[in-house]
Amino acid sequence: MQSRFYGGFMDRNPTPQRPLPSGYSRDTTSAEITAGMDLTGKVAVVTGGYSGLGLETTRHLTAAGARVIIPARRPDDARAAVAEFGDRADVLEADLADLESVNRCTAELSDRLERIDYLFATAGVMAAPLRRVGPGWESQFAINHLGHFALTAGVWPLLAEGEARVVIYSSAGHHHSPIRWNDMQFERGYDKWEAYGQAKTANVLFAVQLDRLGAASGVRAFALHPGAILTPLQRHLEISEMVEFGWIDEFGHAIDPIFKDASQGAATGLWAATSTQLDDIGGMYLEDCDIAPVTGDGVPAHNGVGVMPYAIDPDQADRLWTISEELTGVATPRT
Repeated sequence: MQSRFYGGFMDRNPTPQRPLPSGYSRDTTSAEITAGMDLTGKVAVVTGGYSGLGLETTRHLTAAGARVIIPARRPDDARAAVAEFGDRADVLEADLADLESVNRCTAELSDRLERIDYLFATAGVMAAPLRRVGPGWESQFAINHLGHFALTAGVWPLLAEGEARVVIYSSAGHHHSPIRWNDMQFERGYDKWEAYGQAKTANVLFAVQLDRLGAASGVRAFALHPGAILTPLQRHLEISEMVEFGWIDEFGHAIDPIFKDASQGAATGLWAATSTQLDDIGGMYLEDCDIAPVTGDGVPAHNGVGVMPYAIDPDQADRLWTISEELTGVATPRT
């Protein structure tokens, strides 16, 4: 029998990877998403929730009444950044490049919490120079994917108890590269943008497989592109490089009209976590507060719009999950 495809995505996931439409747009703000929302009693974990889009996410979750736990590599800086939220935001130390640190964090979360309602995998690194972490892993793949994989697996019982939504920050940068199955750790030459692209593709595939495995327990997962926003994520880029790209002028001011502000950038993640429009579905790649189209399904490649077919392929998602288990040695819902 011939398999059916929805925009290039096999129907092992019954939800079409195409816009709903949701009624929102690229200009939708976080305040619009959370207006009138009461999250009292809800518990969210937001990695990197003290900087950039993570901080904006924390701001709106706490304003709506949620309790937010923030795993942070720099806990003192994080506590200072979220002090304005009082006892609605708490910080735990966790370095996503260090599995022992992640394991300590998940153990502490398990001691403190009875459930997690929302897990935001927001922290990340972009276009960084080559750095080896752990047993020699390339740092962008390790921090953006493997650290979040281990964190998610470590708090799995809490996610299942909360029938949680897991929101994984990917990027249109996933267009730069599929998974490099024969050289995932860049042993044979390094390109910072290709490494970033692979890590962001891994984020999307992680959401696909996590949703497939978690749906029976009520755990749904989404990956997303927040849009182009100037945040500390660009810390590894030279000003001259961003000027050459046409992102900023020589004074550091954004000049590219595609850029969003932080509130617009955090809106898609907040929508993914809380929208009733996404009830009973998951495994989708989102952008601009809606399900994204598939690149190649009437969407030109390499224009930053849509999701590449290789990033939502269920066989590649399963393969990456198995490799991630082997690399981290972390038990997951499948095991």
